[in-house]
Amino acid sequence: MADKIFLGLGSNKGDRRKNLFDAVAKLNIPDKCRVISSSSVYETTPYGEIDQQNFYNAVIEFESTYSAEELFVLIKKIESDLGRSPLNKKWGPREIDIDILFYNQLIYVKDNLIIPHSEILKRDFVLIPLIEIAPSFIHPVEKKKMSEIDYTDIEQHIIHKFDYKLS
Repeated sequence: MADKIFLGLGSNKGDRRKNLFDAVAKLNIPDKCRVISSSSVYETTPYGEIDQQNFYNAVIEFESTYSAEELFVLIKKIESDLGRSPLNKKWGPREIDIDILFYNQLIYVKDNLIIPHSEILKRDFVLIPLIEIAPSFIHPVEKKKMSEIDYTDIEQHIIHKFDYKLS
């Protein structure tokens, strides 16, 4: 395994906890992908459209031999396998949402894939779990450790931290 990656996971449709665990199970592919660690799971209010159930969110540290584009294709397949429709409304309810947050120090912009994820610094439900598992990871654009990024002025969506992790 060569590449260190951080993925954000979220679910607010169906059995949210099971959806997160199922996604992690599908991401563990012998000789290709391995989950290294997980943040706690956080219950959060919806981002964007607010007339929907709360989300369960977490961040996982991950390593893979897949390129960023290959990993993106795998993630879309896992989302589909777990019931997510490509017709889902933006920021609407979904069984599972998996985002590539960071892929090593890669800065990548192409059509439907932007790394680092462009919304990281706007979402407490991404930043706080990231800081929990990778406080010294350096954001490749900001050139700061995750623990040095000030998130006090961003929208607050976290309402509860659970006592369990996904790995």
